[in-house]
Amino acid sequence: MRFLLYNVRYCTGIGRRFHFPFPCSGYLKSTHRVLAEVTEFVRSVNPDVVGLVEVDGGSFRSGCVNQAGYIAGALGHYHTFESKYGDKSWVRFLPVVNKQMNAFLTSDVVQQEKFLYFDHGVKRLVIQLDLEKVTVFLVHLSIKFRHRQRQLSDLYTLVKDVKKPYLIAGDFNVFWGDPEMELFLAATGLKSANVDDWPTYPSWAPKAELDLILYSPGIRITRFEMPKVLHSDHLPLICDFEVDTPQG
Repeated sequence: MRFLLYNVRYCTGIGRRFHFPFPCSGYLKSTHRVLAEVTEFVRSVNPDVVGLVEVDGGSFRSGCVNQAGYIAGALGHYHTFESKYGDKSWVRFLPVVNKQMNAFLTSDVVQQEKFLYFDHGVKRLVIQLDLEKVTVFLVHLSIKFRHRQRQLSDLYTLVKDVKKPYLIAGDFNVFWGDPEMELFLAATGLKSANVDDWPTYPSWAPKAELDLILYSPGIRITRFEMPKVLHSDHLPLICDFEVDTPQG
């Protein structure tokens, strides 16, 4: 099975154009060109499951196009998405920002999907996708260290009783490096598919490993790669894996 994780930055692109005529103005510009590039890249990878962080759910910058739906349509995949912010968050009342989502796409049969929310931070969404043989969680953790640690604690509570082998993937924003994850990994028994700790951000000169694919016992990683494509400020992660068949 092939899993692709990609923080696509709402398909707003990178480079000098992103900061013209004023810093971060790219967040307000049309996304059509980059969306087409991202879609073609995702299609070329031929993934079974895609975790997309930072997709536009249909604001004016995307021309009211749901980017997850657009990419899923090109692949012939099912898709599910939700706002990154809690139901009662004031952020949901802001134009453009209220269309900022995370999403799953898949060609597999979905048995169940859940939208869960942390109690701390602005970005709170956890998407749980139950497939036939594996459960996958998608997260985008807070940029504040204190909130991230509370979120990791809550995430442990969410996954500790999961019966199937599972993956947790997303943008963890671990700016302080490996020490931030040590307790969480020790408590869960999860391992990173990126065994060489390749940095994922920024894509043009990677220095920080912010994006992670973590896997539980019962999953065997057969291939991992990080293509050097520059459609976003994050690099994509591609992970091929097999799920062990229980004996007996």
